[in-house]
Amino acid sequence: MFDEDGLERQLREARATLREVAEASRAHDPREIVTEAAEGRIVVTLGTDGRISSLEINPTVLRDGVQYLAEELQVAVNAALDERSADARTDEPVADLAALTARVERLQDEGLRQMRALTMSVSDVMRKLHGR
Repeated sequence: MFDEDGLERQLREARATLREVAEASRAHDPREIVTEAAEGRIVVTLGTDGRISSLEINPTVLRDGVQYLAEELQVAVNAALDERSADARTDEPVADLAALTARVERLQDEGLRQMRALTMSVSDVMRKLHGR
């Protein structure tokens, strides 16, 4: 009727799976990326949020013209974005969230079923005690 060991085992499995998912997501936290262009005269920093957090342009780059500045700025920004994209790729298996959700739902259903059975047993005992 009330399988406490089975429920405990299911809870351990669900917790272990959740820990794996949490650890996998932490392992892929983005890092700050710094790229350069125009022989180091343009420095772009891409923050952990994926947005440009810093843009440094040495005024000497303007001597080469606005078109050159625009092209080199594009090179630096695209290099940062490419690096972020490469960081995001992984060969590690991704947690099957649908399976995890199904497991948690089964665990909840089993817990509710066992709680109902326990409640019915307690009610039966109480009825028998009051019937004496």
